[in-house]
Amino acid sequence: MVAWYGDIEEVISPAEIAKRVAELGRSISRDFVGRELVLIGVLKGSFLFMADLCRHIELPITCDFFGLSSYGDQTKSTGVIRITSDLKRPIAGKDVLVVEDIVDTGLTVQYLLENLKARRASSIKVCSLLDKPSRRVVPAQIDYLGFSVPNLFVVGYGLDFKGRYRNLPFVGKLPDDHPEIAG
Repeated sequence: MVAWYGDIEEVISPAEIAKRVAELGRSISRDFVGRELVLIGVLKGSFLFMADLCRHIELPITCDFFGLSSYGDQTKSTGVIRITSDLKRPIAGKDVLVVEDIVDTGLTVQYLLENLKARRASSIKVCSLLDKPSRRVVPAQIDYLGFSVPNLFVVGYGLDFKGRYRNLPFVGKLPDDHPEIAG
């Protein structure tokens, strides 16, 4: 039987992801001991990572989501950041951990940090599953990092292409000659 996802090549296995997410949870728990933390997931790509990560954080937490988009249906960031969903609760005076799926150009993280700083959070840290430093346009703050990846278009474990592939249990490379890209 051919896998439903076709020729997507595994880059980071489910076991590697699980191990690293647990390590990140322990580091965050240690760094924020005695404090309450607000996790802000950047939609939509961070939702699987954030769900797994928060189960490894041994602190009182609340979760909120911020919807941002800079890709649309493209494989490269447009550089234009759109807010698609705002926070539901104020963060003034709170310790905030932004949970991202991937940091690419740095523009989205930069925009988000400026936006959250204006809301007067007590502290703001960033946790990203993936970093693609070769694509950086502006410096990007990443306090807790899962993995660095080369300049590949990756999908799975929350990351998508045109809304698909988020449910892959691994992070995989979408081939350059994939019919949806080439066609």
